[in-house]
Amino acid sequence: MAPLILTLVYASLAAAACPYAGGDLQARADASSPNAPTESFLSSFELNDDNSYLTSDVGGPIEDQQSLSAGERGPTLLEDFIFRQKIQRFDHERVPERAVHARGAGAHGTFTSYGDWSNLTAASFLAEKDKQTPMFVRFSTVAGSRGSADTARDVHGFATRFYTDEGNFDIVGNNIPVFFIQDAIQFPDLIHSVKPEPANEIPQAATAHDSAWDFFSSQPSALHTLFWAMAGNGIVRSFRHMDGFGVHTFRLVTDDGTSKLVKWHWKSLQGRASLVWEEAQIMAGKNGDAHRQDLFNAIEAGRYPEWELGVQIMEEEDQLRFGFDLLDPTKFVPEELVPVTPLGKMQLNLNPKNYFAETEQVMFQPGHIVRGVDFSDDPLLQGRIYSYLDTQLNRHGGPNFEQLPINRPRVPIHNNNRDGAAQMYIPLNPAAYSPNTLNPGANKQANQTVGNGFFTTPGRTTTGSLQRTKSSTFADVWSQPRLFFNSLIPVEQQFLINAMRFEVSHLQSAVVKSNVIMQLNRVSNDLAKRVALAVGVAAPDPDPTFYNNNSTTFVSVFNGTLARLDGLKVGVLTSSGGASATNTTSMMSSNSSSDAALIATLRSGLAQSNVDVITVGEFLADGINQTYSAADASGFDAVVVAPGAAPLLAANYTSTLFPAGRPAQILTSGYRWGKPIGLVGVGMGMGSMVMQGPGVYEYQSGGDVGGLVGDLVDGLKTFKFTDRFEVDA
Repeated sequence: MAPLILTLVYASLAAAACPYAGGDLQARADASSPNAPTESFLSSFELNDDNSYLTSDVGGPIEDQQSLSAGERGPTLLEDFIFRQKIQRFDHERVPERAVHARGAGAHGTFTSYGDWSNLTAASFLAEKDKQTPMFVRFSTVAGSRGSADTARDVHGFATRFYTDEGNFDIVGNNIPVFFIQDAIQFPDLIHSVKPEPANEIPQAATAHDSAWDFFSSQPSALHTLFWAMAGNGIVRSFRHMDGFGVHTFRLVTDDGTSKLVKWHWKSLQGRASLVWEEAQIMAGKNGDAHRQDLFNAIEAGRYPEWELGVQIMEEEDQLRFGFDLLDPTKFVPEELVPVTPLGKMQLNLNPKNYFAETEQVMFQPGHIVRGVDFSDDPLLQGRIYSYLDTQLNRHGGPNFEQLPINRPRVPIHNNNRDGAAQMYIPLNPAAYSPNTLNPGANKQANQTVGNGFFTTPGRTTTGSLQRTKSSTFADVWSQPRLFFNSLIPVEQQFLINAMRFEVSHLQSAVVKSNVIMQLNRVSNDLAKRVALAVGVAAPDPDPTFYNNNSTTFVSVFNGTLARLDGLKVGVLTSSGGASATNTTSMMSSNSSSDAALIATLRSGLAQSNVDVITVGEFLADGINQTYSAADASGFDAVVVAPGAAPLLAANYTSTLFPAGRPAQILTSGYRWGKPIGLVGVGMGMGSMVMQGPGVYEYQSGGDVGGLVGDLVDGLKTFKFTDRFEVDA
C-alpha cells in the first residue's frame, strides 16, 4: 500500500505513514504503481455505515431526531451540541460552484499506451507499449450553473487527468479545438458577457441575449468557436459521442531536450453524433440530466466508452508555416496538413461512488504537468496556468485541495509546503526549506539530469521589448471560421444558420444585431444574408477580404457514421395490452402476439449491437418499460411502431393515461428529428405527415420482421437522416 494512503479508524480518517517522512525522488519509479486499481486506492477513504450506530463528527454515539428542549413544549437549548453540529455542518455543505464548467459529470478509467514514445517525449506514461495509467475525466458545459440542463447549447469541457508514476498530468480541454479569445486577460470579459443578465439572472445556460452577442461581434476572435458551438458540436448526443481537444499548442520533449510542438486530440471510438436544436430544447425539459445519465448508465452496463489520444506533431520552426500562428488559440491545424498520430487509448470503466467527493471536488489545472511535456507561449495558455490554480484556492478555501483523495497523485509527494486549512498530513521533516543540512539535504532538487525531474525545454527562447499588444500574426480571425463553414455539408450549414437566427432574434439592441451581420459578412456573404433575412437587418453587400474556398473533411459531425451503437435506445410504441402475449387486461389488442414477437425479435437482435429496446405503453405492465405520459422522442435514437399501437395513433384517440396525441407526437417528432423509423403493420401516412425516404422501414404485420433489426442497425449508424430537413433555396 502506498505510504500516502489513509486508513479508516472508527469512521474517521487517521494518517498512515507520512509521505514527508523520507524517501528519495530518484526512487519514485519504485513507489506505488499507477496501475494499481483505482478502486483499491479510493477504498481506503470510504466510510462504511453498514449495521452502525449514528455518531457525532468526533465518534460519539448519538441520536439526532429531536432537539433538546426545556420541557415538552419549551424552547430549544443552546447547549444542544447535537443540534448545533448537525445544522452547522449542513449549512456549510456547499462549496462555491465553478465559475465556469459548473455543470458536469465524471468517471474513472485507464489509459493504455500504444507503444514506446520515448523518441517523442520523456513522459513516463508514454514510455512503454501497453503501459496503463489510471485516469479521471470530467465532462461539462461551460456557461450554465450547476443546476442547468445538460443539453444547453454550449462548448463542452473535456478535462482529463492521468495519475502517472511521475505525478498528475492534466489535459484541460474542450470538445472544440479553438477558443473565443486570444489572451487570457480577456477571459473575465467573455464570461461576464455570456452569463445571465445581471438584473434578472436571465437567460440561464444560454447566449441568446444582448451582452453575449455584443461581445461576440465586438471581439471577432470569438467567431470561430461560436461557429463550432452553433453547429452540432454545441448540442452533442452525449459525452460519449464527442471528441476532445487540448486547444493550445504544447511541447513534447525527450530526455535529451529535443522538442516538438503538438496539439492534443481525443477521438471518440463511439463516433461523433449530435442532436438537432428542437430535440435538445425538449430534452432539456424532459430530462435535464440526459448526458450524465447516459455516461453513468453506459459504464454501469459494462459498455465502457473509449477515446483514442493522439497528437499533431510539428517542428519548432513550423509556428508560422500554415498561414497562421500556432500560438493563436482561435486557430486549428487541419488534419490534411498534419495528420493525428495515435498514442494510446482511454477507457472509462468505473463510476464515482460519491459525486461530490469525486466529480465535484476534482480540481484540474493546466499547470499539472509532468516531465516530457512543456508549455508554449500561447498567451491564453499562459494565463490559464495561473488562473486555474487561483480558482481552486477560492473554491477550497485553502491550499490543501491537492490532498483530497480524488486529487492526490498515486505516488508519494515530497515538498516543503506546510500548514494551511485542512492539512491532512503530519510532516516529519524539521527542515522545510532548501538548501539544508539538518535533514540532511532533503528534499533534494530534481531536474533534467538528476532525480528524473521536470525540466523546461532547453531551446526555448524569447526576445523583444515589453509591450501590451496583440501579435500581428493573430490578426486574421475570419479565414478559419470560413474554413469551418465551408467544411460543413449543406444541411449542417443550415443548422448553424438556424441556430444563429434563433439566438440573434432574441436580441433587443439594433446596434448589436447590425454588428453581428457585419462580422458574419466578413466570413460569408451568403451566411450573413440568410441570418439577416430572419432578424430584420438589411442584407449586406459582400466583404470578400477573407473569403476563401478552403475546407477540411474532419470537422463535419453529420457527414459520417457511428462506429459503435453501445447504449443507443430504440423506442417501441405498443399497447400495454399488447406487449405481452400473457397479458389479459381489458386493453389487450388483437395484435398482442405479433407485438410480443416483434419486441422479442428486436430485443435479441439489437442486443448484439448493445442497443437497448424500450417498450412504451399506456401503463406499466409485464413487458412495458415506460408509459406514454413519461416518454418522448428525445429519449430515443430510433422509433418503431408495433401493430398494437395503431389505434393509439388515430387523431381522435383520447385517454386519461397520457397527454392528447402523445403516441403520434413521439412518432412524428422522431421522424422530423431525422431518427430511424420502423413501421410494422402501420401505413406511412400519419395525419398530415407522410413518412418516407431513407431511414423509414415498413414491414407488414405478422410477416418476417427479422430484416428490421439490420435496418435499424444501419439506420442508427447513420444516426440522423438529414434529407428530412429543409434547406434555404
